[in-house]
Amino acid sequence: MALGEHYSTLEQQHTASEMGMWIFLATELMLFGGLFTGYTVYRTVYSAGFVEGSRHLDLAYALINTAVLLTSSLTMAIALRAAQLSQQRALLSSLAATAVLGLVFLAIKGVEYQKHFAEGMVPGLAWTYQGPLSTQIQLFFFAYFAMTALHSVHLGFGVLIVAVIAVMARGGAFLGERHMPVEMLGLYWHFVDVIWLFLLPLLYLFGVSS
Repeated sequence: MALGEHYSTLEQQHTASEMGMWIFLATELMLFGGLFTGYTVYRTVYSAGFVEGSRHLDLAYALINTAVLLTSSLTMAIALRAAQLSQQRALLSSLAATAVLGLVFLAIKGVEYQKHFAEGMVPGLAWTYQGPLSTQIQLFFFAYFAMTALHSVHLGFGVLIVAVIAVMARGGAFLGERHMPVEMLGLYWHFVDVIWLFLLPLLYLFGVSS
């Protein structure tokens, strides 16, 4: 990455970019934090319905996707290290692996969503569940779709940026001292992965442990 005209050194530019990314991630954390807080409040008030709603989720999908995202964090870390060491081939292969893993996660989530549609457990679109605590369970699924869909949008955006960075890296960009964009992308990617690690117990493990 070229040195911006308003910076005197690459180190200064790196520090400013890193601070900007952390500020951006802090705003994203507040967004998800608000959703987590609201979810926790309703889960406390309607505990029985939320437990039952959680039991209608398929933990197998979540565990597979957790493994996929953790692996993608590893490939992203390898990509950053490759960029720092000017290893173009390793950078490209690691970025490609990261993007593919992100798409795998989204595909599995899509299959899971389709399952909910088939079972009539999508609030506002396909809700046919008539069992006990139906209203409370519907509220749980509303929260589930809101949080997991928002997470998926963030992940999809990350996949798009990984693809853009990979295309640019084919021309020799982001190697050595110019690795900063890969580092910033890595911070974003790891943030999205951490959000999923909060969603897993909040949504899927809550019913299992109750």
